[in-house]
Amino acid sequence: MNRFDGVKVLLTGAGSGIGRATALRLVSEGAAVFAVDLAHGGLADTAAAADGPGRIVTRVADVADEDAVVASVRAAAESLGGLDVLVNVAGIHRTTPTAADMERLFAVNTVGTALFCREALPHLPDGSGVIVNVASSAAAHGNPYMTAYAASKGAVLGFSLSLAAEVAHRGIRVVPVSPGSVATPLVGPHVLPPDLDASYYARIRAPFGAAQPEQIAGVIAFAASRDAGHLTGAELRVDGGSHI
Repeated sequence: MNRFDGVKVLLTGAGSGIGRATALRLVSEGAAVFAVDLAHGGLADTAAAADGPGRIVTRVADVADEDAVVASVRAAAESLGGLDVLVNVAGIHRTTPTAADMERLFAVNTVGTALFCREALPHLPDGSGVIVNVASSAAAHGNPYMTAYAASKGAVLGFSLSLAAEVAHRGIRVVPVSPGSVATPLVGPHVLPPDLDASYYARIRAPFGAAQPEQIAGVIAFAASRDAGHLTGAELRVDGGSHI
């Protein structure tokens, strides 16, 4: 049996990296996935790669645009015939941000996550609804030149833990997943200062190395499934042992 047969999932950040891997994993297990991303080409590639008993519907939207979020959630519920699971993966990264960069970081990483939660909650069923929000190991552990990103993800983590308490009376689970280093386009283009002391990064290097997006997707799929039916309000840190 597929764990997600008949399950309706709204997923952000589906155009690349962890989001794409999660979309493919959920479709392979039978889910109907409404996939959102700002990148039209990325979404098209994700849809083309989807293979399994599930299906995928795509929509281009900026998760930081409140009107776009409202419209996307409405479209997802109409297209899929309801919602069972929300997975917030969409995120951006800046290493040495300007003030404008910081505003965008929080708009996408934190506010976008909160907006999708707000809009999706009325659609999620009592007793079985699930929200999985992707935070980061940087939310609780220091990383040089990741101050603004860490702050935005720390907000996602704190938001998720409090939201879990807020909606527990409805039987809705909220699970934050915090990846460590992952081989995705999110970290590719960022330039660190030339005088960076790399010794700190040597101290936190994960014994298992950087994760592949599919490995994080597997944890997200678990958190969203009935296998994790007694899990809520607890962070799942998937960092390859970088902080043991």
